[in-house]
Amino acid sequence: MAEHLELLSEMPAVSRMTTQERLKQAQKRRAQQLKKWAQAEKEAQGKKARSHPKKAGSKDERRVLFPQNVTLLEAAARNDAEEVRRLLQGGYSANLYNEDGLTALHQCCIDDYEEIVRLLIDAGADVNACDSELWTPLHAAATCGHLHLVELLIKSNAALLAVNSDGNMPYDLCEDDVTLDHIETAMAEQGITQEKIEEARAATEMRMVSDIRQLRESGSEVNCQDPSGPSLLHIAAANGYVRAAELLLEHKASLTARDSDGWEPLHAAACWGQIQLVELLVAHGADLNSKSLLDETPLGAEM
Repeated sequence: MAEHLELLSEMPAVSRMTTQERLKQAQKRRAQQLKKWAQAEKEAQGKKARSHPKKAGSKDERRVLFPQNVTLLEAAARNDAEEVRRLLQGGYSANLYNEDGLTALHQCCIDDYEEIVRLLIDAGADVNACDSELWTPLHAAATCGHLHLVELLIKSNAALLAVNSDGNMPYDLCEDDVTLDHIETAMAEQGITQEKIEEARAATEMRMVSDIRQLRESGSEVNCQDPSGPSLLHIAAANGYVRAAELLLEHKASLTARDSDGWEPLHAAACWGQIQLVELLVAHGADLNSKSLLDETPLGAEM
């Protein structure tokens, strides 16, 4: 298992990784954790055997027990269909997820483990479950070009208009022509028009605008934020929510609020390439030379 200081040193880089890169990093850390546990268990058993020789017929009761979500996701990641089946039949929920919101269904749609995908769906897995970046299993399967999984998910009522935190729908992320053709055909069959697509893309921002208005009507402060988290203006800036940002600025949202990395909203807008937000924030007085905890200016944070 990685040392605490090592993990802390990786946090700035991890926060800028894509979802796929984060998945690979998480798998690497998981493998290290399992190896460390196994080694610790082996050493502990060896010490116990040396200090307390077993009597004939005695059993060592010492075991390492992992949480159910870890056990299920680990079995799925190993493509162990029999183990997954046993766990599901034993009462494990098919919708268990890790700290990033990743379910076993997400993982198997990335790794192309069709047998386990079918097991999970049959066991009631939510085909529209979202991870921390609002990726659904269909986003994952479409990105990887797994046509047969895309077909299965759509037949299981996967949402074709699901929008992730980057504003992308599954068809936006699909680069495989055959898979993309199938998704677009399904969209046409469901009567999905360009107008509906635009409405779906705007829905998250419209909910945020509504929430901001409710905050103001209740007399709440738009600059409230968790000590380690971003402000509402950070969120609007990172996601390119122009209408939400304009409303926040109208109600005196702070341009100098800092998140846990010392980023101001302008850093977020620049990092995620939200040009309209950069222009809006600068027009309202945001400082292009403001430095983060790592001495990054908004220009330095730009992707």
